[in-house]
Amino acid sequence: MNKKLVLALMGMTAAAGIASAANIDVSSDITTSVTWSSNNVYNLTKQLYVRSGATLTIPAGTLIKSTTGVGGSLAVSRGGKIYVNGTASAPVIMTSTSDNMTSWHVGANEWGNLTIMGKGLISASLAAGNTATPTGLNVKQMEGLTADGINDVVYGGNNDNDDSGSIHYLSLRYGGKVIGLANELNGLSLGGIGRATDIDHVEIMNNVDDGIEIWGGTVNLKYVNIWNIGDDSMDIDQGWRGKAQFGLIVQGYSVDAAQGSGWGDNCFEMDGAEDSDAQPVTTAAIYNFTTIGQPLQGDQGTAWRDGARVQFGNCIWMDLGEALVKNDNADGDGSHGYGYNGTLSWINTWTTPYTSYSPVNAGTFTPGAFNDPAVMYTAQSAGNLVQIKDSVFFQNAFASAYTEADARGVRGAANNNVTVSVLPIQLLQRAPSINIQSSKAMLMVTNINPCAANDAVTSVATAPNDGFFTPAQFRGGFSADNNWLKGWTAIDAYGMTSGSATVDPSTTIQMTASTFFQTIAGKVYTVEQSSDMQNWSPVAMVTGDGSIKSATDLAAFDSAKFYRAIIQ
Repeated sequence: MNKKLVLALMGMTAAAGIASAANIDVSSDITTSVTWSSNNVYNLTKQLYVRSGATLTIPAGTLIKSTTGVGGSLAVSRGGKIYVNGTASAPVIMTSTSDNMTSWHVGANEWGNLTIMGKGLISASLAAGNTATPTGLNVKQMEGLTADGINDVVYGGNNDNDDSGSIHYLSLRYGGKVIGLANELNGLSLGGIGRATDIDHVEIMNNVDDGIEIWGGTVNLKYVNIWNIGDDSMDIDQGWRGKAQFGLIVQGYSVDAAQGSGWGDNCFEMDGAEDSDAQPVTTAAIYNFTTIGQPLQGDQGTAWRDGARVQFGNCIWMDLGEALVKNDNADGDGSHGYGYNGTLSWINTWTTPYTSYSPVNAGTFTPGAFNDPAVMYTAQSAGNLVQIKDSVFFQNAFASAYTEADARGVRGAANNNVTVSVLPIQLLQRAPSINIQSSKAMLMVTNINPCAANDAVTSVATAPNDGFFTPAQFRGGFSADNNWLKGWTAIDAYGMTSGSATVDPSTTIQMTASTFFQTIAGKVYTVEQSSDMQNWSPVAMVTGDGSIKSATDLAAFDSAKFYRAIIQ
């Protein structure tokens, strides 16, 4: 029997008609595998779980719209899985009933969030019963969840290759339930998630706490849009050792409340480990992010704590309220900061090669085992443990915006960073200044074309060609001609972004001895593989040259599988 080879841009599936959709109240945990329907609108009536052993599949075009103020939320327990199969033209949307789907409003804490818990390594040495060494036994209760007696609210383990499912084209809006002081739900919470979990094209709009928070694990992220977050836009902790590429962060406010619970704190806040000498320590790589601060009231572009080691490359940093780089040293929750107990000092992290593994609390391991440093720390492949390279700095006007960055040599010639006076994106419009909390002046972004302009159009170097990163030769999250926000984000639905997305050739052909797809010169394609045309995994990167490429040339080609090519 012939199979079909599908080579198509995500987004060819049409959305189901919401007007005729049935409203379904979801009030019970998911304990056996289930597939929702895009013909329904789902209302989460309380904190709900996808329990261990169960799978929730959410098809393209599905709307989850929970009653405002009730606190409905969704959490995936360790051993459970979620498949969010949105597309560029039919995203999956999780929001509240206050969202009219066509215009932005001041709001957050209107429903809960999406939390996923996995079995990857974490450093949670300050939690009862845990150690500073990477034993694989350390677990911790997830922030924002209430213990339920089933032990389904913890994350952590010894499997950095853990698979919690996949997320494609998901818009999360107006969420972040507040449980109590320092116990709030983030837009997307990822605890101990393994690298076999695929996450791309995720949006967080108006959350009361952090946009995305990652605790440990090795999960990788691609195409991330984070707007108007009440605390940190991206918060990293407990030894995350993953990668992220192609992102947009726009600071603002979600509700008229204090900083940290309504208006934005740091763009990136990075903790190395729960205590500074624990392992694993955050050791990650982030490329091609466009980060736009709140120039009057925002905080740092990057805040560093507890031994965090992160490489930034090919980014845009603009309109930051305070410093590009700040050594926060310790997070105030009992940890000890850089240089504690023989760990690297803050200064030395900037000059130490990525291949340097700390012997502090390394524990006993077998070479090749899960806690072998050469196995734990794989996200970085060149350079130093901490660096900012090949980036554009624009209109960061705070008096000490570059003080610490300059002390660490960030703007030295060897790093290929440029400080510019011309806009590095194609359009940025802000509303007139308004005051929140009586005196905090906000300049809200009302329209953006984030595509690269001027000094951002071409970079000197690119992200590594390592099977995950796309070696894109531009700075920031967008090329000069592809606004990937179009079609699936709240930003687009609310009329807050301009420009257009590149249209990719698509075709459906019969499996034959040779199967082909047309490419555009200079464009990079991710080729994905599936057994069921629902759950997709990337298997190759292809750079277009205007010719027709053959899927059968791929090393991973399997005639029993389906394939598609997605333009980057």
